[in-house]
Amino acid sequence: MSLLSIEKITKEYDGVVALDRLSLNVEQGSIKGLIGPNGAGKSTLFHLISGVEKPDSGKIYFKGSDITSMAPHEISALGLGRTFQTLQILGNMTVVENVMAGMHRRLKGGLFSYGLWLSWVRRSERETLKEAKEILDSLGLLGKWESMASQLPYGKQKLLELGRALAMKPELLLLDEPASGLTLNEMQQLSERLLQIKREGVTIFIVEHHMGMVMGLAEEIAVLHDGKLIAEGTPDEVKRNTAVREAYLTRHSRDSHPISSLGGEGKPACR
Repeated sequence: MSLLSIEKITKEYDGVVALDRLSLNVEQGSIKGLIGPNGAGKSTLFHLISGVEKPDSGKIYFKGSDITSMAPHEISALGLGRTFQTLQILGNMTVVENVMAGMHRRLKGGLFSYGLWLSWVRRSERETLKEAKEILDSLGLLGKWESMASQLPYGKQKLLELGRALAMKPELLLLDEPASGLTLNEMQQLSERLLQIKREGVTIFIVEHHMGMVMGLAEEIAVLHDGKLIAEGTPDEVKRNTAVREAYLTRHSRDSHPISSLGGEGKPACR
């Protein structure tokens, strides 16, 4: 069953077509990869799905509901979480506070209740802190829970952003280049964690330039080129696709993921 359906989405910027009547589905309980040369429209698609931007035409459905015109907070409340290509952490807050911030839509009570410091508020905060620490532990960040987020290395900040997204308890998780800045060991740990997240019932839609990683994680991969879907299928089918190889060859000199990487050498995770 499709958890997310994109139907003939078009998006233009000053006459430049970023997405051209794009249609694709993400099946519930799956990990789906989204790849393509730089400028193919991948991040634009994530912006449209999460409500940060609106399409010029077409429809987006999440859990059967039309979310095309919804605000980001409304879409998030339905169970959609995401990370960004550009880091969106709260550098002036601690590591654990960043994760707790991701739980805000699930917490009950208002400013008045917290001002009175009622017993159930104290209990709720203890439970929230415990849950946040568990998330950090799963990402290897528990030892830094009291540190300022801005003091973490870039790769750890990327993991922290994932932790904040997980704190929302999403049904669908959009990951925009989560492995950027990670070491090979961190990438391996991230891959293992994403597979565990899937086993816990979360559907994952991932944009990633590390081909070995995405080929090892995803059951199905969609390939964008100049805003159009040029291929969709299993990792093996995508690697053999002539249109995909030609699309990467035309851009390889400007990309961080040349065509040779489609072979999947050194992939950090296996399903």
